[in-house]
Amino acid sequence: MGFEKGMSLLEDLIEKAGGCAVMDGGFATQLESHGASINDPLWSALCLIKDPHLIKQVHLEYLEAGADILVTSSYQATIPGFLSRGLSLEEGETLLKKSVKLAVEARDKFWDSTRSVPGNRYNRALVAASIGSYGAYLADGSEYSGCYGPDVNLVKLKDFHRRRLQVLVEAGPDLLAFETIPNKLEAQACVELLEEENIQIPSWICFSSVNGNNAPSGESFKECFDVLNKSTRVNAVGINCAPPHFIESLLCKFKELTTKAIVVYPNSGEIWDGRAKKWKPSKCFGDDTFEVVAPRWRDLGAKIIGGCCRTTPSTIRAISKALKETS
Repeated sequence: MGFEKGMSLLEDLIEKAGGCAVMDGGFATQLESHGASINDPLWSALCLIKDPHLIKQVHLEYLEAGADILVTSSYQATIPGFLSRGLSLEEGETLLKKSVKLAVEARDKFWDSTRSVPGNRYNRALVAASIGSYGAYLADGSEYSGCYGPDVNLVKLKDFHRRRLQVLVEAGPDLLAFETIPNKLEAQACVELLEEENIQIPSWICFSSVNGNNAPSGESFKECFDVLNKSTRVNAVGINCAPPHFIESLLCKFKELTTKAIVVYPNSGEIWDGRAKKWKPSKCFGDDTFEVVAPRWRDLGAKIIGGCCRTTPSTIRAISKALKETS
């Protein structure tokens, strides 16, 4: 796919969706609801090995709920992670490709069954290949601190991401989604990789935030966005896996910092304890609250809205319904 064609696909989808496309929601949350056990450094990527049929089922549930964009199950799927499980390099790369294949197959199956149904309000979804941060691979919560230590530099981060990026692009997704980036250094690594590898499909880079003001590293979003704004290969920027009550103020901030499309997909508001590996009780948004705030987020400039951890297909259904009713 040429870069211009890819951009057109994304822009057309946003336009068909009424100016704001809906992406899917929490993946691990939904896999667990179907009985998957993912308490593992590979997290939801473990299902690529053990339960691929559940991955496709979850994709279909999000499409049925109204998702215009599916994100693949590759967030925590990395070559080093698979190698540490005793898999070969070839097996690891095959699993990365499978993450895209499962999403594409689900999208095509759903579209074939709905495209000719009278009154159907679905769009043909796009598939975004998920590329989680280095901290997600470490599985130590550092994607929420941005503290990778003194031994991690730009070269190391590019080396970490490069082969996964190449394999995922070869598998044929429509988009790339760099997710939960916690610092300027990793954002720079992603930008340089897109250029060095001459990537020809659209991409977005999303940061996380633990305080609603800065990236987890403490760097300002202005510093981080300055890196992204210089790149013609980064087509959208935003925030994911941050508490939803941060989104309104972050959207106002982001509108002043960039002219790129803005993506927001917060978690439910529950807080993940990366060391204890469990969710801590905290103030969270229910589906009814997402239904109220989604149109506000769109009106403040969001072009893609979805959910992250602990959101479900019912959350996405509420968001999709609210956006359609108010567009």
